[in-house]
Amino acid sequence: MDQPLQPQQLQRQRRRVFITSALVVLSLSLAGWLLHRLLTPELHRSELRIATIGQGDIANTINGAGLVIPVHEAQVASPISTRVSKIHVKPGQTVQKDQLLLELDDHDVQLAIENLREQIAQQDSLMLSLTVGMQQQLKKLRSDIELLQLDLASSTVRLSRFQKLGALGITSQDDLQSAELVVKRAEVQLKQQQEAIIDTQKATEATLENARLQQSIYQKQLAQQQRVLDRTQVKAPFAGMLTWLPTDEGTAIQAGELVAKLAQLDNYRVEVSVSDFYSRYLQPGQPVRLTYNQETLTGEVQTILPEINNGTVRLYVSLQQPNHPALRNKLRIEANIITEQKQQTLIVERGTAIKGSGAQQVYLLKDGVAEKTMLEFGLADSGQIEVLSGATAGMELIISELDSYQHLTQIRVSD
Repeated sequence: MDQPLQPQQLQRQRRRVFITSALVVLSLSLAGWLLHRLLTPELHRSELRIATIGQGDIANTINGAGLVIPVHEAQVASPISTRVSKIHVKPGQTVQKDQLLLELDDHDVQLAIENLREQIAQQDSLMLSLTVGMQQQLKKLRSDIELLQLDLASSTVRLSRFQKLGALGITSQDDLQSAELVVKRAEVQLKQQQEAIIDTQKATEATLENARLQQSIYQKQLAQQQRVLDRTQVKAPFAGMLTWLPTDEGTAIQAGELVAKLAQLDNYRVEVSVSDFYSRYLQPGQPVRLTYNQETLTGEVQTILPEINNGTVRLYVSLQQPNHPALRNKLRIEANIITEQKQQTLIVERGTAIKGSGAQQVYLLKDGVAEKTMLEFGLADSGQIEVLSGATAGMELIISELDSYQHLTQIRVSD
């Protein structure tokens, strides 16, 4: 017959059951924790790039490669086909306005000038000869007119006497008609001589005018050759740095060929190249931010060139400080063209984990756990991007690449 258990035995039995149950629960919890540890990898904070979401201003930018160039750059061309006679300076030198850079052989120009001067002198001689000849001819014509006027006066007196005698019947009709013909002949001859004076003056004046016109042509050609002669003395059009010049004396030069390049090195602009993909977003007047060695300059789009070469569009940016001391000719500089701006919006530093604008799953860090979260990004520049939704200011975001962990919803992060 079974004996009833004593109270002490019952208590010991309950204690064993409780301890056993507690151990089972603890073991299961420990196993679950270990399993979670195994399934949820751990990364150290130092392995990650972590950025804090904050508020600030942001601009949507188009990145481009900039090249600093002078605003004023002169290219001097040879006026004639010749050769380099003498070089006075070297590329890289700073020169003053009107300083002599090089001399071109001007022998042919000098010959042309002498020939034109002779042609002008010949025209002077011709005009003088025409003037003297006309004066002599006019003098002879006027002398002939005076004689004809005397003959006419004499013939008129004789005709008057015959007319009076004819009225008295003393002279014959033939004598009277003969006297009348003499008067008429004298009048015709006088008129012809008077017209000859006018004709001579007109003809001589026409010849003189032609000579003057030809002389004027020669004088213009002479002035042109004088200008060409002056240009064979190649001078600096303004103060600046000589960037190119022929290196050897005696070098053959063709008409129109470049003989000197000069840049004004206290006034710059930037030539920017961007992908033609962004050409539809570009407009004159857009602000531009330029950076070099932690120096930031500002400017605006001045001119967009219409042609596309090798998939790139070129544009010129005018600077607010074109004489900034950091600027150098041919300096390469990063350019960010601002197409849109927002103020006091959520922004975060850009990293490789953020692919660009639009919705994207990233990891937000809270209490040592990085949890995959859907965020929507907006405007972006080279350093920051706008957070449109999915997070608030103060949250931490892992911005380094986590491609090998993309299948996980959570990642432990230790300090």
